[in-house]
Amino acid sequence: MSETSPKLRAELEGIPTYKPGKPAAADGPVAYKLSSNENPYPPLPGVMETVTAAAASFNRYPDMACTSLMNELSDRFGVPLAHLATGTGSVGVAQQLIQATSGPGDEVIYAWRSFEAYPIITQISGATSVKVPLTPGDVHDLDAMADAITDRTRLIFVCNPNNPTGTVVRRAELERFLDRVPSDVLVVLDEAYREFIRDPEVPDGVEIYRTRPNVCVLRTFSKAYGLAGLRVGFAIAHEPVAAALRKTAVPFGVSQIAQEAAIASLRAEDELIGRVGSLVCERTRVVDALRAQGWTVPETQANFVWLRLGESTVAFAEACEQAGAVVRPFPGEGVRVTVGESEANDIFLKVSEAFRKEL
Repeated sequence: MSETSPKLRAELEGIPTYKPGKPAAADGPVAYKLSSNENPYPPLPGVMETVTAAAASFNRYPDMACTSLMNELSDRFGVPLAHLATGTGSVGVAQQLIQATSGPGDEVIYAWRSFEAYPIITQISGATSVKVPLTPGDVHDLDAMADAITDRTRLIFVCNPNNPTGTVVRRAELERFLDRVPSDVLVVLDEAYREFIRDPEVPDGVEIYRTRPNVCVLRTFSKAYGLAGLRVGFAIAHEPVAAALRKTAVPFGVSQIAQEAAIASLRAEDELIGRVGSLVCERTRVVDALRAQGWTVPETQANFVWLRLGESTVAFAEACEQAGAVVRPFPGEGVRVTVGESEANDIFLKVSEAFRKEL
């Protein structure tokens, strides 16, 4: 038998592995998962019943065009159907965007640190990542990102709020940045955490897209809507981009259960607003407590907080896990901690207080 392996694409060499948030221990004392920015609440009212009914027909293929969900999104956001595309979470749509715009010899710009899937999906396509460091305040350096644009640039990600720092780009600086971006370069406003924003100076990407044909907005049902396990996200973009996204979508990628759950979730928006409001209040409590303990915490507009810990990152994460709260470490940099149940947040704050005294 030949020892020669099948030929694989060279671009796959050295691709970083996506590291999901570590789950809470299945045995032992009660543990809370604060590592994946999940919504701690159960499905919104009516969603479970809808999903249960939809499950009766999962021997059939889903509606590949996501017709009912697309109609619901069109009405909800006031955009034409031709400007919509769906995918397996916003990260799935992000990969479709890379496939539609970028290949070998092309460049994709994004801030760093930012969403850890960006370098993975860029390298898979064969394109080159251009990582622009965040400012000392852990915010996108939009001037430096604009300076990094070349004739090879095809796509720019702006994660707003930024994952994992929670920081935001405000209206004036975003508009100034977009004015500098060539019209043939696609700017993707990744707004996975949009519902948690309370800063009035942070623009709604959908309003930005309306007058800028090279702007695409990503949204997801995984975070505020609590459908992380069902994998459904969508993009709002002008027709050429949205059409390209529909071409690059995995056929039947969004299950019928996910489609029906997303529709039911959109129709339970009053309850959603209340739940998000409760998480925002908890976020304020957590941030205030951390600052009172002496930590420097960036202003967060997401459902998580960021602590720069440098070489102490892994030790802090281990201390949290031993206490019963699993957080997301980025070794050598810091930890991202989801705002979860008040009991989970209390455990995290108790650890952070003790750890701070040892620094």
